[in-house]
Amino acid sequence: MPASPSTARVLNDRLALRLLQQEGPLTAGQLKQLTGLSRPTVADLVDRLTAAGLITVVGESGEQRRGPNARLYGIVAGRAHLAALDVRTEGVLVLVSDLLGRVLAEASAPIGGDTGTGPAVEQAVAAVERAVKEGGADRLHTVGIGAPGLIDPATGDLRDSAGLPAWHRSLVAALQDRLPGARVTVENETNLAALAEQREGAARDRDTFVLLWLGHGVGAAVVLDGTLRRGASGGTGEIGFLPVPGTDTLPSATDCDGGFHSLTGAAAVVSLAAECGLPAPGPQTSAGAAGAADGPEGGAAGGAGAARVVRGAADGPGAARVVRDAVARASAADERFLRALADRVAVGAASVVAVLDPGCVVLGGEIGRAGGAVLAGLVEERLRRMSPLATEVRASGLGGTAVLRGALITARERAQDELFGQPER
Repeated sequence: MPASPSTARVLNDRLALRLLQQEGPLTAGQLKQLTGLSRPTVADLVDRLTAAGLITVVGESGEQRRGPNARLYGIVAGRAHLAALDVRTEGVLVLVSDLLGRVLAEASAPIGGDTGTGPAVEQAVAAVERAVKEGGADRLHTVGIGAPGLIDPATGDLRDSAGLPAWHRSLVAALQDRLPGARVTVENETNLAALAEQREGAARDRDTFVLLWLGHGVGAAVVLDGTLRRGASGGTGEIGFLPVPGTDTLPSATDCDGGFHSLTGAAAVVSLAAECGLPAPGPQTSAGAAGAADGPEGGAAGGAGAARVVRGAADGPGAARVVRDAVARASAADERFLRALADRVAVGAASVVAVLDPGCVVLGGEIGRAGGAVLAGLVEERLRRMSPLATEVRASGLGGTAVLRGALITARERAQDELFGQPER
């Protein structure tokens, strides 16, 4: 059935706004050419979107003939302000942006493991409020949060997960209370990292790929035909529970020990390094939540006692330092360690490849980023010997910013869906 006039107007307006978002400022003539709409229809939508406060004249096209078609129209970036949060066990990272995704302010709040739920939530919310003020925003339209753990697909709530701080689950309600009118959404951090890699990072040319997250724990995100797949219970990618050879037991419904996590989690990586004769990493410098998210370089390799694990070394950043040092030194022992680690990563990757045939696996998380192209190449080499399905393995292209970028992309798209969907008032 043909669209009603009002529906057609909404569709045309959304198309024009998307083009302005993707291409930047355009003249009415360029909008006519790109949309295929008639000149009167384009003139009407330009008037409508201008009256709604969604677009404005931002300059002139530089054409010799001046006139209405020479005006450059752009989206009003300040029409809405957004926030993105990367919530970690040790703190939170925050950025505030305009409707076009331009970052206006950033903040971080390290939160100690012994901090109570109330004080921890207060510190996190205060970091958001500080970034909002520094960014010059009167209020937030949408907040996107990336957090570890499962998201209930029916409610969108973060599930109670063993080992994660209680303040994580209390943060959404606190933000909704302190930020009146803001739409707050939460998504699994690995899923957001995959979204960012798809839009801005290592998988920009791929509609189908798997992001393998290697950090304190392990996980995966699955993108098929351009769509992020979450599964019936939101658990797609819980690869840490994958039964694999090379472990002493099998995982259970409540404990991933004995699964893929036991081969490639941070503690396993540090232990493998010790078995290969590598020195333990030095103590981590105090870099706060922001440093932790970026995979801090702090601390040189320790000396005597390869089997000794320095306190803090078996977390994600600590294990990342072990891998990063091995890549940098490139000694015989380092190469032996990296090949053994690649063999372990390939065991889980091969299972994913056998079921999904994604054609591309991106290694993310602190450990994946630390291994970079070297570890990715070794995993790809091992996969070629294990699987008949051609699979390219790539290192993350976004470093420690992937989760924040994914949270910002999600917030921006949800805000634009609402604002662009009903331009008529």
